[in-house]
Amino acid sequence: MALTRNSQLRTRSYVLASLFAALTAAGAFIKIPFPIVPLTLQTFFVVLSGALLGPVYGSLSQLLYLAIGLLGIPVFANGGGLGYIFQPTFGYLLSYPLAAGAIGYLLRKNIRETPVFKILAVISVGMIIIYAIGVTGLYLNLNYIIAKPTTFSTILWTGCILFIPSTIVKSLAAAFLTQKLSRFLLN
Repeated sequence: MALTRNSQLRTRSYVLASLFAALTAAGAFIKIPFPIVPLTLQTFFVVLSGALLGPVYGSLSQLLYLAIGLLGIPVFANGGGLGYIFQPTFGYLLSYPLAAGAIGYLLRKNIRETPVFKILAVISVGMIIIYAIGVTGLYLNLNYIIAKPTTFSTILWTGCILFIPSTIVKSLAAAFLTQKLSRFLLN
């Protein structure tokens, strides 16, 4: 029985979503330790998943990543398991499906013809979503769950501002890679 074109595309999209879940997990292990929040490559793969897979499959890839980690497989930067929801950096992880979905939604039409500066602008929106949710989660966790009173300015510095240079580099790389890979992945 031959597969229809739609079922072939759907199957390929599920495979790519699984691949991006695995790449996001791999990105968690490429890290530079910083106080509280480590620098990882996870966000690079989050924004790529949204840009290349679109809103549905980009979000699905990140939901799959979260589910695998919460089920106990140590794919997060500091382990895994249901107890990870109490980690200070869990807010960043929660933002991944939303950021990938937003990027995919904003880039959903004619990605192959989209100029790299527009891709970069949309990726920047995704990064803002990641930092907004991540920093908020970090503040709430440190002040109310761990009960380690920390000022918002300290959290903003350690959870966002410190990472701006690396975020710019990752965003630029993701924008250029999106433009190149979209020609091969989105046939």
